[in-house]
Amino acid sequence: MAGTQANPPDSLRQLLMLHLDHRHLVPIVTLRVWRRGFLVHHGRVPVAEIALDTVAVEKNGGIIQRFHELEIEQRQGDEASLHSLERQLREAGASDHDGRPKFFRALSLPAPTPSAPPEPKAPVVDYLKWALAQHVGWLLAHDPGTRLGTEPESLHQMRVGTRRLRAILRTARPTLLPTWVTTLEQELTWLSELLGPARDLDVQIAHFTQESANLDARDRKLLAPFISHLRTQREAAQQMVVSELTGVRYVELIRRLQQAAQDPAVVESPLTVRDLARQEFKKLRKAISRLAPSPSDATLHKIRIKAKRARYAAELARSSVGKPASRFIKSAREVQDLLGLHQDAIQAERHVRQFLKYSTSVRAGFVAQRS
Repeated sequence: MAGTQANPPDSLRQLLMLHLDHRHLVPIVTLRVWRRGFLVHHGRVPVAEIALDTVAVEKNGGIIQRFHELEIEQRQGDEASLHSLERQLREAGASDHDGRPKFFRALSLPAPTPSAPPEPKAPVVDYLKWALAQHVGWLLAHDPGTRLGTEPESLHQMRVGTRRLRAILRTARPTLLPTWVTTLEQELTWLSELLGPARDLDVQIAHFTQESANLDARDRKLLAPFISHLRTQREAAQQMVVSELTGVRYVELIRRLQQAAQDPAVVESPLTVRDLARQEFKKLRKAISRLAPSPSDATLHKIRIKAKRARYAAELARSSVGKPASRFIKSAREVQDLLGLHQDAIQAERHVRQFLKYSTSVRAGFVAQRS
């Protein structure tokens, strides 16, 4: 964010409200980056682009560190061309990047590494703490991007984090204090429902924008006002999301989740994490066995939800179960993705019908059929 004053803009502090709490942002270092780009040709064909960043780290008016970063980006070349370029650059002295962002390198911070899962025979509470900490961290990581509203993936990943937390609590429910887990699940359901409309609109805007690109100019004009209409709805949904994420209810939910990751309200239980995962798998298998030859859309959506829950439970128990859990996770993800496309198509159909009502053109029917 651009700013002319010594203090960061209020809008930036608002994006980081959960991370800052009552602390203040202060200047630490200044990064100055000079980028040079080179386009590599094979004959007249642009094979790749090479970008060289020269970075200077300034503090108190002096340069305390310098480093370079080199990146090869494929253009029209093939893998062999890229490997050839890489080999030449390595021969000239280039080496592997350590994966850290420039800011981490400037402050000599280590790269973030995920914590290792518990030992296979660890009690359920250890698995629960580990999983909750992972997904609460995921939620917090995507909170600023969701507030900003310019990257749909941020909101999507925040919703994924919310869904995973709900699934973990549901799976571990037999080992948790009922009143404690019920209220936490209710608040996570509220958050998921808050993010849902904005996420659905992001999916549909992306769908119709892609469809529009495949239309000729005349039909593209018919679809443009409808896409604009969807974007207006998305802006309204964003205002609602930001309003709620700034409120006391959301802040209190985050506080409770952080506390849960440290000290969940468990009860005495003989169940292991394998037992918990097995229960979710049995629920999925039972639901699939009851499917009619031509199940309804609503039934398929319920199967998708159960597949997600079973997959998340398997991920929770993966280090205890081993390869069978990994194989199931892969299969469940494929089923989930397929049913997800089906659900997106249902939503798209609803929006297509909305487009037909929104449009006054006779040719709109043809465009709707193509979309």
